[in-house]
Amino acid sequence: MIGGAKIVSRYNIIISTNEETVVTEYEPQVKRSDAYQSEAALEAAFIKMLGEQGYEYVSIHNEEDLVLNLRKQLERLNQYSFTDKEWETFFKSKIANANEGIVEKTRKIQEDYVQNLTCEDGRTQNIYLIDKKNIHNNRLQVINQYEEGAGNHDTRYDVTILVNGLPLVHVELKRRGVAIKEAFNQINRYQRDSFWAGSGLYEYVQIFVISNGTFTKYYSNTTRASHIKENDGTGKKHSKKTSNSFEFTSYWADGNNRVIADLVDFTKTFFAKHTLLNILTKYCVFTSEELLLVMRPYQIVATERILNRIEISSNSKKTGKIEAGGYIWHTTGSGKTLTSFKTAQLATNLPYIDKVLFVVDRKDLDYQTIKEYDRFEKGAANSNKSTAILQKQLEDSTSRIIVTTIQKLDVFIQKNPMHPIRDKHIVLVFDECHRSQFGDMHTRIVGGQIKKGEKVVKVHRYFRNYHIFGFTGTPIFSVNAGTGGNPNLKTTEQAFGDKLHTYTIVDAINDGNVLPFRIDYINTVKQKDGKQDKQVTAIDTEEALASQERISEVVKYILEHFDQKTMRNSYYSLKGQRVNGFNSMLAVSSIPVCKKYYLELKKQIAEQHRDLTIATIFSFAPNEADSADGILDDESFDTDGLDQSSRDFLDMAIDEYNKTFKTNFDTSSKGFQDYYKDLSDKVKKREVDLLIVVNMFLTGFDATTLNTLWVDKNLKMHGLIQAFSRTNRILNSVKTFGNIVCFRDLEKETNEAIALFGDKEANGIVLLKSYEDYYYGCVDNKGREQKGYEERIAELLQKYPLGQPIIGERNKKDFIVLFGNILRLRNILSAFDRFAGNEILSPIDFQDYTGTYHDVYDEIKPKPGSKDSIMDDVVFEMELVKQVEVNIDYILMLVTKYHDGNCEDKEILVAIDKAIKSSLQLRSKKELIENFIATINTKTDVNADWQRFVKDQRETDIQALIDEEKLKPEETRKFIENAFRDGVLKTTGTDVDRLMPPVSRFGGGGSRDKKKQTVIEKLKAFFEKYFGLVNAGESFSEGSNK
Repeated sequence: MIGGAKIVSRYNIIISTNEETVVTEYEPQVKRSDAYQSEAALEAAFIKMLGEQGYEYVSIHNEEDLVLNLRKQLERLNQYSFTDKEWETFFKSKIANANEGIVEKTRKIQEDYVQNLTCEDGRTQNIYLIDKKNIHNNRLQVINQYEEGAGNHDTRYDVTILVNGLPLVHVELKRRGVAIKEAFNQINRYQRDSFWAGSGLYEYVQIFVISNGTFTKYYSNTTRASHIKENDGTGKKHSKKTSNSFEFTSYWADGNNRVIADLVDFTKTFFAKHTLLNILTKYCVFTSEELLLVMRPYQIVATERILNRIEISSNSKKTGKIEAGGYIWHTTGSGKTLTSFKTAQLATNLPYIDKVLFVVDRKDLDYQTIKEYDRFEKGAANSNKSTAILQKQLEDSTSRIIVTTIQKLDVFIQKNPMHPIRDKHIVLVFDECHRSQFGDMHTRIVGGQIKKGEKVVKVHRYFRNYHIFGFTGTPIFSVNAGTGGNPNLKTTEQAFGDKLHTYTIVDAINDGNVLPFRIDYINTVKQKDGKQDKQVTAIDTEEALASQERISEVVKYILEHFDQKTMRNSYYSLKGQRVNGFNSMLAVSSIPVCKKYYLELKKQIAEQHRDLTIATIFSFAPNEADSADGILDDESFDTDGLDQSSRDFLDMAIDEYNKTFKTNFDTSSKGFQDYYKDLSDKVKKREVDLLIVVNMFLTGFDATTLNTLWVDKNLKMHGLIQAFSRTNRILNSVKTFGNIVCFRDLEKETNEAIALFGDKEANGIVLLKSYEDYYYGCVDNKGREQKGYEERIAELLQKYPLGQPIIGERNKKDFIVLFGNILRLRNILSAFDRFAGNEILSPIDFQDYTGTYHDVYDEIKPKPGSKDSIMDDVVFEMELVKQVEVNIDYILMLVTKYHDGNCEDKEILVAIDKAIKSSLQLRSKKELIENFIATINTKTDVNADWQRFVKDQRETDIQALIDEEKLKPEETRKFIENAFRDGVLKTTGTDVDRLMPPVSRFGGGGSRDKKKQTVIEKLKAFFEKYFGLVNAGESFSEGSNK
């Protein structure tokens, strides 16, 4: 192995290239990790591969050797030999300082990686912990099975990568078939029990990698550290995990966003020396909140493609032309601002670049982002309106990166037509470029024609030597371009140049970086005879939509469904506070309608004695009419444009806000800007339950606690995706999708927008196929015949009639594939109104087939790790099954119906039985539900009695389990409570052993293992039976009436 390391270090001396950190396209290796069955075999193979890639294997298993090696490596890197005394002082004060923890050590690696050493002869010597300029000067070593005996428990770590002797990357492996979450939990245990022990060198770990061979993920140290913080203290307080939980671990991928999950492939790519060193030295961001973010593969690719474009166009003298730039299409919520700012930061390191201008919209320059930008360069960002500071920065040769707003830059250009900055080598990076790209301001930068009154004026480009780059989540293609304005600046490509990288909403949802949407269309206009009108748009005059009668109906609906949609029964921890559920935003069509909603909501909330905090914000928007591209007009901070009654109303609403929060804002220009910032902060902290807006906050505003958008406004294309995307930020395991509730029929608009922005090749022409194509079948664009829903259902009924068993492996697989296709079609068709009534299968038959699907799937699903191409198709469909998942509320609704019919309608009992069978989650609860139904009589209060029944039953069952298996009562109850709280039953480690009776009650070790297995099976069955039916943080004593 060491031989391998020598070869590579020899290469390093000869050549160093700018290799891409993320491979453009990766072909998986023929040898898979499933060739290695045990954890030990997987570990040995992993270490062997690292050796072949130039890592040096060293046999270090204790702290003494680790420190000795560290000294040697730092001496090699710095070409300096410490005296023993110097080393002792340096080690104790600078490296293993007892007062420093993870955060301080992370800062050392990310920012303060050059430390001062006072030599014995009085000189001061710079000691580098890591060389960020010449990354191949850093030596990579690999160690395994390192033992830490000084912690709370003796622990042994799997594999650690040392960079110049410091443990910076740690890998925890599990054998195939063990969920990788187990490795995540294991690292949490290490962090709690031993990473801090001894000299605490393991607190230098920046990145963790977890793998079971088949799946491999990585995450940063503070993801883990904050996760610990969220989960320590009294278990009762933190009932659900927050953003620092498993949801925030990432897959590695290639440049086309194809996930690289197998450990063999992950090692070849992520652990390639240049990739790992680039990630550690360039692509980590240490935020002002002291969190370490490791950039995701698509963010790194985008950054490098821009830097590459700057370099190539500079060398080929293309600057000052559109070819020198380009745009990045990264979907809303995928961390564009981080990517664009990191790009700006790295561009300043290019020696020939004079200035990098990072251009944002004024409203996005909030306190938080200013703080971030400021860390990189003091004073780079400021939120004042004056262009004098911008001018000073442009003239100051030491300020390399300048954060400015679109508005300020435009004023500067118009005021200073001949400024020397025009000839400097400039990089312009636009964050959210769809907002800026088509105004006159853009023309003033790149040249072109501007309309002044009736005249068309030709303007020359302002910067003669520039590169222009834009980031957008919703590019403008020819199909969604507006009609007015400059014909040469209609699309994103015309304004910024080639598309350099794409990461669509589909990629982001697949990777788990944003959440999918769930959309409800609610009809709110009734006809006189009490029938509901098919489509709200049938009565599409704003007048009818703005009628007081309709608004009070919509408000009634919102309040009735508020708790359900915002999940007010679910608890989680938000920055240390225990919080229940999420908050929401109501988007309305105009200021007059906004007033009506605000007053009606206040009125109904008071009548119902509800405790909900509502607020509103709007300002003058020049144009409330529809634009072709659906772009929502930016509301300025200009309240002077408002008519008197709107301004009086806004004053009144702000006044009520002041009373609630003991603040002091008003509608003056400064007062309103401060109100905007404070309100934004309160929404992020979930202190406002419902915010009513017209356009403001619908673009660019990120609040992870927001999960519902109520829509009473026409949206389309760009504006629709932007508005919907306010709800789909990842927060924790409670928040699984963004809720959109439309009080207008926006189905067509939604389908069009998702088709346009969800498809990589959406060069302006991709739309969903028609209803007929999905229902009756069609020939696709590759000339293949695609069967429609009708034909597939006919095939299902003919080949697999209900009530007949499916015989033989082949038939079972064919059934799975056929039903999977039906689920997929049904999922798409359900977005069309016309599908209602044409499903062919009755709901009960559909549930029957779904039940069969689960049975067959469970029976023939591949054992973890086995490769079976037909079955690969199936896992995806399980997600679709969950979309039509019947939940316990649905069952209780049926039970209530049964109860209301004096318990006589046996058809309902059949329906309940089928519904339970069709649901993965409810199968384990079948007996419980049936026993409850048996107790029902006319006096039953279904909901209250169900809760009581579950609690009593749970108490009986746990007591029986404790008695049967002679378990320790208190420990067992605590163990189960924790499982309900965390949403997972921990069966690895010694947790279960602690519940079991002493060994002497039954013979040797073998029978104890068998006994433990039995206990685990029973605990699992208990957990599945009651999980989801009890409040996460509720203890047995609270729960039971006994």
